Amino acid sequence: MRGTAIVFHGNAGHVGHRAFYAQALLPLGFRVILAEYPGYGPRAGEPGEANFIRDAGELVALACGQYGGPLLLVGESLGAAVAAGAGALQPERTAGLVLITPWDRLAHVASHHYPWLPVKWLLRDPYDTAARLARFERPVVVIVAEQDRIVPARFGVALHAALGGPKHLMQIEGAGHNDWPGRVDASWWRTATGPAP
Repeated sequence: MRGTAIVFHGNAGHVGHRAFYAQALLPLGFRVILAEYPGYGPRAGEPGEANFIRDAGELVALACGQYGGPLLLVGESLGAAVAAGAGALQPERTAGLVLITPWDRLAHVASHHYPWLPVKWLLRDPYDTAARLARFERPVVVIVAEQDRIVPARFGVALHAALGGPKHLMQIEGAGHNDWPGRVDASWWRTATGPAP
């Protein structure tokens, strides 16, 4: 067993739509935990950045207590911000991060889509991944989708540039924000998870 991968999904849908992570990571020797957010799927609770990251931190502590290390945190889109937040809170329990279609700051993504609005004043939750990882020293793999129109690749590239610790940038050629799983294979997943545990 290489360790435990805790997966934090994107904003759309719920954990029941993310079985492909288990199908990809189990053959590579990972125990896989598919995390669900408060207020998503069958879970009660209030959605929001503080609740998501607090809950994710509790899950990291629980997994560490039950299975030991190493723990690899995998996050997709919104989940990349949640994984980064949980990892930054508990770096001693986090072997590495794999951040798929992430952003540096949510305000930058919002300004891209709504350039005429003062979005940084309208956002309830900042989801500032770059700031959260400013002192993070574990390996981070940043993965962008070349044709991403929801979180354009440049925001993931900016996050990668801001990281001070060990890091690796990957791009999925021709992929958009939601179709990238169909454009990767087992060899790709081995590369993506290689620098961590």
